[in-house]
Amino acid sequence: MSAILVSSCKLDLLDNPNAVTTGNTDINYLASQIQISYSGHFNQLSDPGMRLTRMLNAGAAIYDNAITPGGLDGTWNTAYAGILNDIKTLIPLAEKGEFFVHAGMARFLRASVMVNLVDTFGDVPYSEALDASNFNPKTDGGASIYTAALADVDKAIENFGAKSKSGLTTDLYYSGNVDNWIRAANTLKLKILLNKRLIDAAGSKTAINSIIAGGKLISTTSQNFAFKFGTSQVNPDNRHPRYAGQYSPTGGGDYQSNAYMGSMYDKKDPRIRSYFYRQVIVNSKDVNEIRCITNQKPNHYAATDYFCLPTNVGYWGRDHLSNEGIPPDGLRRTAWGLYPAGGQYDNDNGKPIALVAGAAGAGIHPIFMSSFTDFMLAESAITLGTTGDAKTLLESAIRKSMADVRTFILASAEGGKIATFEAANNIVWANEVNNYVTAVLSAYSSATSDADRLNIVATEYYFALYGNGIESYNLYRRTGMPKNLQPALDPNPGAFIRSFYYPTSFVSRNANAKQKANMTSPVFWDNNPATLFK
Repeated sequence: MSAILVSSCKLDLLDNPNAVTTGNTDINYLASQIQISYSGHFNQLSDPGMRLTRMLNAGAAIYDNAITPGGLDGTWNTAYAGILNDIKTLIPLAEKGEFFVHAGMARFLRASVMVNLVDTFGDVPYSEALDASNFNPKTDGGASIYTAALADVDKAIENFGAKSKSGLTTDLYYSGNVDNWIRAANTLKLKILLNKRLIDAAGSKTAINSIIAGGKLISTTSQNFAFKFGTSQVNPDNRHPRYAGQYSPTGGGDYQSNAYMGSMYDKKDPRIRSYFYRQVIVNSKDVNEIRCITNQKPNHYAATDYFCLPTNVGYWGRDHLSNEGIPPDGLRRTAWGLYPAGGQYDNDNGKPIALVAGAAGAGIHPIFMSSFTDFMLAESAITLGTTGDAKTLLESAIRKSMADVRTFILASAEGGKIATFEAANNIVWANEVNNYVTAVLSAYSSATSDADRLNIVATEYYFALYGNGIESYNLYRRTGMPKNLQPALDPNPGAFIRSFYYPTSFVSRNANAKQKANMTSPVFWDNNPATLFK
């Protein structure tokens, strides 16, 4: 019997039965997997970006310990072995079968992944990266990869415009709206060109004006490019990873940034109750819970720098590059709120978080939101002179960010609680937004230089970016703004990270790979002086 089975089965023992190939692939399943993997890629790179730009605490005392090569192995694997390898398989199948929407989605996400890798690591493998016969691919220059990414995006737009036999069976971002995919592709081009403005101002200006004239950018809430999470805890756990990492019977999880929370509180930002959930609404006086309450503000901190406790109403985070031990504060520290993590809305309840609280993890990854477009266009108008009035774009961007947050929270499981709380406390959202916008525009009108005006735009973009460390990290390296970010606790933390170490798995397995001496080398488009950062 066994002889018959062996002779009748053409099994090549060199084939990996688990590998995705053109001969064993369901194109719709593969397209879905690529979309899901991309959300993981976004989260893996967003996390360190948020920590470096003071959206979250970075649990190290010096910059050189804030990003470790071993900690980046999963990020590298998700990009190369996962997304890019799957895309390499999908595109020929999609084009052969005339499934052009599938091909456009794949090209768009490939361009985004490659740009993110360049923005994170600098030069990375590309042209030799997915050659199955080459175990030692060389790196390509970041500039050449950007050029290839722009070409990929243009081809993606062409694919989206072609007559396709079928759309995506499962479209996790746009539910089959091809026009929105085109808008997302153009918004990615805008991001790429804005990064390049430092080294090619004329080229970026011309190309950005062309995109503006085309009128196909993400411009409304319904066009947002965001990955949506569910509420299932198992099989699979599809909750927002920030929620899953913090909302449990014992709490814990991320420490929010004191400076980020303090600034929003002082600015009376209407989004603060959606971004953060306070488990206590009175500051702790227990030194065993918050050691810094008995410490003096470091001498290298300015008088305006937040330190230890950013408010007197229970916002409980950590200062930049604080690596203190973990006290029993898991059910007391400020947690991720309703937006974007799908947690709880802060209605002054002051009670500990719990499993299945709030929106139960039904959050989003805010990858390209409608407000981001106008913030980028405002920056471009100031720095390049592209089409559009920067002040008008600034106001539009702020209002769109407020609208994006408002739409999300009211549609969530917390919507009823929000309405009840606002009614009981005479809170009128529209009035709060108008007051906030008026204050920002007044400051903008009073600014006496483009640098000051750009700082206002960058600052507002920064507070709209909560949950997106990829773009906050790019923004900071591109502009050095917001100015006066909170310093590290240590007066000598080392130089700010301009690009990451290569992952251990890359340098240990690739004969052509060479680890960087440090993380101070800027990526190809970042020609700013080191003195701009802290």
